[in-house]
Amino acid sequence: MDIRQLEYFVQAARMKSFTRAAESLYITQPTISKMIRNMEVELEADLFYREGKSVRLTDAGEILFTKAQNIVESFASLSSELDNLRNLEQGHIRIGLPPMVGASFFPSVIGQFHKRYPQVTIRLHEDGAKKVEEDVETGLLDIGMVVLPVDTAKLHCFTFVEEKLNLILPMGHRLAEAELVPLSELAEEEFVLFREDFTLHDRIITECVKAGFQPKVIYESSQWDLISKMVAAGMGIALLPETICRDMDRSRLVVIPLTEPVIPWQIAMAWRRDRYLSFAAREWISFAKGLLREQYPNELPYEPIEHPNK
Repeated sequence: MDIRQLEYFVQAARMKSFTRAAESLYITQPTISKMIRNMEVELEADLFYREGKSVRLTDAGEILFTKAQNIVESFASLSSELDNLRNLEQGHIRIGLPPMVGASFFPSVIGQFHKRYPQVTIRLHEDGAKKVEEDVETGLLDIGMVVLPVDTAKLHCFTFVEEKLNLILPMGHRLAEAELVPLSELAEEEFVLFREDFTLHDRIITECVKAGFQPKVIYESSQWDLISKMVAAGMGIALLPETICRDMDRSRLVVIPLTEPVIPWQIAMAWRRDRYLSFAAREWISFAKGLLREQYPNELPYEPIEHPNK
């Protein structure tokens, strides 16, 4: 028994006539009669009996009619809801954003997406890039903005920012007049870092160790503006991406390019390779890629926009 048989049965029961039911369904009367007869054979029970020119439900038919109405109505509702999803008239997306990325790159993208698809709910989860990456891998998030490198065997990535870390100093610091500063020169400095759940925390410590010293971390925060204020107050130094440096109060801070080594900061939009993505999530990926290409035309490598579920 399939949904079409149930739809024909329900219509015949409602109209009390195979002929009128067939006309309303734009099929022939023999077609609906044969369909009903096949159902009766499958169920081993008569569903209708004739009463003059009309048909009436048997006891078995009454039982089936009660259940079939709900099934047919639910199927119609399901079809309508699926159409809404396909047309993005409903749906939701769970997106993870590290504070730096959310504040600097995505307000306009989110705003424009909402303007185009106002019925789609976007649930934003703000956390460090490490936690965002973990939540995408475990399925708690549909899409996340992550700091590279990540496990590309598990995640599709679309890189949209490639920058370097700069050295942030308070005014009057001994290195404030330098044009470039090698990382090893910071061995005796006190560092203000992002928290441990931020990828930059581990990246900076790793690079310091490679340069021959363990950094002295005196303060950790999840907010870049607080980190910059701590540096301005003379609490220590910080290493921050170029984008963040452009937004800081430069009247109280000195920004110097870091060298030996140059520490890259790459941001990507990531989603699971082996996990289904909703219509809304797929459209978000395509939509965001297009806007980010417009915003950073010289920074993004060419990449064909593929179907995100492939």
